[in-house]
Amino acid sequence: MLKAGPIWALGAMSGTSLDGVDAAMLFTDGERILEFGETGYRAYDEEERGLIRDALGLWPGDPGVEAAAEVVETAHAELLSQIAGADLIGFHGQTLAHDPGGRGTHQAGNGSVLAEVLGVPVVWDFRSADVGLGGQGAPLAPYFHFACAKRIKAEAPVAFLNLGGVGNLTWVDPSRSAPDAEGACLAFDTGPANAPVNDLMRARRGLTQDEGGALAAQGQADPAIIAAFLAHPFFYRIPPKSLDRNDFHALLQAVSHLSDADAAATLTRAAAEAVARGAEHFPLPVSQLLVTGGGRHNATLMAHLAALMPCDVLPVEAVGLDGDMLEAQAFAFLAVRVARGLPTSGPTTTGVAGQVGGGQISRPGV
Repeated sequence: MLKAGPIWALGAMSGTSLDGVDAAMLFTDGERILEFGETGYRAYDEEERGLIRDALGLWPGDPGVEAAAEVVETAHAELLSQIAGADLIGFHGQTLAHDPGGRGTHQAGNGSVLAEVLGVPVVWDFRSADVGLGGQGAPLAPYFHFACAKRIKAEAPVAFLNLGGVGNLTWVDPSRSAPDAEGACLAFDTGPANAPVNDLMRARRGLTQDEGGALAAQGQADPAIIAAFLAHPFFYRIPPKSLDRNDFHALLQAVSHLSDADAAATLTRAAAEAVARGAEHFPLPVSQLLVTGGGRHNATLMAHLAALMPCDVLPVEAVGLDGDMLEAQAFAFLAVRVARGLPTSGPTTTGVAGQVGGGQISRPGV
């Protein structure tokens, strides 16, 4: 049994950008953020990244899935074993396929393996319960974002924008008592963020990303492609709603005839336009859009957001948070909520019918 009161939890996240594993310690009772702790990062090498990429879109039992899962488990074990003092671990795994309402959701990596290797209880498989009960299973960070808004002493509604492979928004009213209170949170995926640009750079230049948005800054976005992109039915759906990394793969095909610079400019502008379209769903205007994830380092993307949004657009570092580690911290926080029987998602974050506490707990030696 976990000890009562706040504990040190270690969260880990391997995102859709396929760069590597983030890990972060958090001192929390599952409701408040009391202290941020040690962090770490372990990059995937090109061979590992290739094995994971080859498994994208696949389901348990498909050829290639086991190899990808082994990469994910090994990388996590190597990183998490270097960070001592955790009472509990939150392990998200690597999303390979996400089809709520269809085949479900699939995160590679078995938490019971990590529990045995690390000798610490591991909370994992965070999304399946939500999807099984009719929810989207994503995004899952909103209840943590609510705690962040309380931590930074926000007094008016704010929004958190995570720019990973896919973009997602959380609107938070910090005047509410808890994240599952009525009117406290609204969350949803906005559309593709870094994934299309990263895939373009890999295919055309053998690079992992458009560093700082430098290439996009040299090009011109194609307005016809942007208009066709924004006509996608996804943008007309009322949130909550979520995406798979490859749901907008046609966008890459649409820019195939453009120069490298114009293609990068178009994909980058599309990501920003998707966020602006998403913000139209906010219940009330926000004073700040706080940006986390790798996309906040893309100056061109941030400039587009600043031009499109009617509020301040800031990296989360501006309010004392760590944008590289926010998702890993979120899964530390959610792990404690699961262990304490607190909900991790609800109707306004994933569209599930009621409050759900997702995740299963694996203990060493069990």
